[in-house]
Amino acid sequence: MKEDFLTNFREIVIETPVDIIIRQIRELISSGQLKAGDRLPSERILSERFGVGRTYVRDAIRKLEFYGILKTHPQSGTVVSGLGIIALEGLITDVLQLNGNDFNSLVETRVLLETNSAYFAATRRTDDDLMGIKKALAAYELAVVDGRPSMEEDLMFHLKIVEATKNSVLMSLMMIVTPDILSFFTKNKVCSGDKPISALREHYEIVEHIENQDADKAKASMRNHLDDLLNVPN
Repeated sequence: MKEDFLTNFREIVIETPVDIIIRQIRELISSGQLKAGDRLPSERILSERFGVGRTYVRDAIRKLEFYGILKTHPQSGTVVSGLGIIALEGLITDVLQLNGNDFNSLVETRVLLETNSAYFAATRRTDDDLMGIKKALAAYELAVVDGRPSMEEDLMFHLKIVEATKNSVLMSLMMIVTPDILSFFTKNKVCSGDKPISALREHYEIVEHIENQDADKAKASMRNHLDDLLNVPN
């Protein structure tokens, strides 16, 4: 049918000022013009250079911090993070350009990483680690209860568990596979409806097993928590 050609049209994505700032900073890091430990100019200087309000600059920095690409220190300002560079250099192509098998492989990899992370977190976590995991869980619960988008809080909860494994390679791998999965989930509204509520209950169960240092149950709970990801249509 003539209408078949419509499938060749792609949605037009209009970049926001935040997206443009992020892209420019990431390009500077990828090209080596910004290196690990380099300090960024102040928000005021950046906003003047970009010709946008400081709020846009602040939001861009916050998102880059969230994915470990930048890190802000109270005394020395915002610097390029070494872990962020590792993740950035290995980032997989935008998930919207991946075919179905590639995306399924991406999700399978995350499930493998996180189930084993829960196991090792239960055996290796410190009291400080447990406190960080619980703090992230509380932030996620608050977002869910308030009815706000909670994907970033959800990711932080999972990253805190990976952090408790004391395995920097696991953390780097998570930083590589997760952003593209989140982009797909956000675009397709995967984590909507009652899913955040059920996920919250599962989060509590995972934390309970990590706190009790029951590695096998922590791994099984994480696997149960992530099972739905394997059935997401793409």
